[in-house]
Amino acid sequence: MQEFGRLPNMRAAQALVDYLKGQGIDCRTEYLQQGVALFVVNPAQFSVAELEFQHFIANPGDPKYREASWDHGSTDTRMDYGQPSAQLLSQFFTGGGPLTLLVFFSCVLIFIGWNIGYADSLFDALGFFGVTQNATLGEFWRIFTPSLIHFSAMHIIFNLLWWWYLGGKIENRLGSGTLAILLLVGGTLPNVLQYVISGPGFGGLSGVVYALAGYTWVMGQRKPQAGIGLPNSYMGFMMVWLLLGFTDLFGLSIANGAHIGGLIVGLLQGLFDSRKR
Repeated sequence: MQEFGRLPNMRAAQALVDYLKGQGIDCRTEYLQQGVALFVVNPAQFSVAELEFQHFIANPGDPKYREASWDHGSTDTRMDYGQPSAQLLSQFFTGGGPLTLLVFFSCVLIFIGWNIGYADSLFDALGFFGVTQNATLGEFWRIFTPSLIHFSAMHIIFNLLWWWYLGGKIENRLGSGTLAILLLVGGTLPNVLQYVISGPGFGGLSGVVYALAGYTWVMGQRKPQAGIGLPNSYMGFMMVWLLLGFTDLFGLSIANGAHIGGLIVGLLQGLFDSRKR
């Protein structure tokens, strides 16, 4: 089974499960401390189930879900699926664990400070060794903190969407400890590689994102019972994006070393963890 989404209550979850059942997609639900997790039994149907999940989040009152409950499940006509805005907010918080959300909001706060006049001081304080003459080896945090710095809206949106999507899956299914290891290793070793390649003028969570992508993909291939996975199409997109980074197509300075380093970290950690019983 593979998890494709989370909803705040069983009534809403059952409505979606009933609809997917009518589409020939077998699903299961699991109660959590916060909300309900939804799983597709056949991983080959993951993409279809996830796409319908996104539609449900945006349009929980669509009559087709109520009709599906009549045809395939509960006939309670007073089901309350909630307002779309409330569903989206609830999905954001249930989709990410404490560490996922902590890193998410830390990056957002740093980005806000960066854009209201504190860019130089933030870069001096959080940038890699060598970014300022006063940066000494005693300031050990510098090996990681460049991962929290983002230079543009597209930069932070791309990274945080993937961080929430992949990091939330890992944390909710395998625990905060597993995500913490990937965050620390994927946010330090790729930074060292990027420094060797281009010097200290870099930042961003993309090394960690590629670590999460590699890890999630390997786990889905080798240990699907863990409940996480990344469809081949999504992984293909990440590989295309990585290759495009070596071109000047976007006119951007892309941390290719961090991307490759993060991917290697994730693949190796996934291979190791998928061997555990």
